[in-house]
Amino acid sequence: MSEQATAPAQPPLVVNIQYAKDMSFEVPNAPAIFSTLRSPPHVNINLDVQVRRIEEAHTVFEVTLAVRAEGTTQVNGEEKPAVVFIADLAYAGVFTLNGIPENQQEPILLVECPRLLFPFARNILADITREGGFPPVLLGPIDFVGLWQQRRAQSAAMPTVANA
Repeated sequence: MSEQATAPAQPPLVVNIQYAKDMSFEVPNAPAIFSTLRSPPHVNINLDVQVRRIEEAHTVFEVTLAVRAEGTTQVNGEEKPAVVFIADLAYAGVFTLNGIPENQQEPILLVECPRLLFPFARNILADITREGGFPPVLLGPIDFVGLWQQRRAQSAAMPTVANA
């Protein structure tokens, strides 16, 4: 048998590391909110995906899944809902793309990478809200393809500024 001189093929997507980049949990009206809260708070979720190239000469990227969960409740007589809690999480991963053409990198970075990070971010968010004294916030499935398509449509609809 002859030895092959070629290196083993690299997978097209490598997860180098994933980590909680930033996390905060706030209960602005504690401890009073715990005595006035009669039902689980209404939770509003905002989610964003951010990508930045780490090494200009290489296809190594940091992808961050940013999730903000804000719990509110209606307080008797108040017009504006009271904030019960605010949970912010930036969960990130460093990914290497091997042999993927530049024009095919965007959907991998904005769809596939966040899809890999999501279950871990979901668990952290559930844990911090539960440990904060509230029912755990359980994120449902996220349509990352739809988010990516929406982002592309928004950037295509932005007017271009002509140089004067």
